[in-house]
Amino acid sequence: METRRDDRIAQLIQALKRTDKLHLKEAATLLGVSEMTIRRDLNGESAPVVLLGGYIVLEPRSAHYLLSDQKTRLVEEKRKAARLAASLVQPHQTLFFDCGTTTPWIIDAIDRDLPFTGVCYSLNTFLALQEKPLCRAILCGGEFHASNAIFKPLNLEDILSNLCPDIAFYSAAGVSVRQGATCFNLEELPVKRWAMTAAQYHVLVVDHSKFGKVRPARMGDLACFDALVSDCSPDDELVAFAKAQQIKLIY
Repeated sequence: METRRDDRIAQLIQALKRTDKLHLKEAATLLGVSEMTIRRDLNGESAPVVLLGGYIVLEPRSAHYLLSDQKTRLVEEKRKAARLAASLVQPHQTLFFDCGTTTPWIIDAIDRDLPFTGVCYSLNTFLALQEKPLCRAILCGGEFHASNAIFKPLNLEDILSNLCPDIAFYSAAGVSVRQGATCFNLEELPVKRWAMTAAQYHVLVVDHSKFGKVRPARMGDLACFDALVSDCSPDDELVAFAKAQQIKLIY
C-alpha cells in the first residue's frame, strides 16, 4: 500500500528526471509540505533520493562506499570537528575542500559574511559552497564517480596547476600511525595528492571512529599534515606521534 511518503518520493523522482538536483525549499513548494517533512521522508527507510548540501539528488550507489549511507553516521561528531576546523579560516583565503561527508560541515560552519575562494572536486561539497554568498566556488571537473560523488580530473594541469590554496581540508576513512591517512577509493588520490603538494597548510579532519582504521587507498603519512582535527582526543600512541612530528591536535 502506497503511503503519502511514498507518493512524495515518487514526485521527487519525477522532478529529478527533468533536472540533476532540486533545492530543498523548491521541493517543499512543489509538494506543498514543510522542509522538515521532506527531511523526515529522506531520513526514514531507504529511498532512491538523498539530501546533499541542501539539494535533493538521486542516490549514488556503490558496493564499497556509499556517500548517502555515511552522511547519517556520527553527524554530531562530524559537525563538532568541522566547527573546530572552520575556526582556522581567515577572510580572502583560498581553501581546498576534500570529498566525503565531513567537509560540507566545515563549509556550513564558515561565517556567511566571510569572503573566500573554495576549491573542490565533489558534488556535495560544491553544493555546500553554493550556500555561501561570498564564496567564489571552483569545481574541478572530470569523470563523475557516483558512489562518492567526485569528479576525477582527466588532466590535473587544466585547473589545479593554477591554484595554491592557503589551507587544504582533508577527509579520511582511516587514521593510523603506521599506515597514515587512508580512504576507500583510489580515484580520490590524484586530487588529494595534488592538494598535498600545492597547499600551504594541511588539515586532516575526521571523527573519532576513523582512529586506528586502515582503508585500501593510502593518502600519505600523518607527518604530511600540519593539524589533525577531531571531535575528541586520539589514543596515547597517536597523541605521542603527533607531538613528535609537531602535528597540531585540535579537539
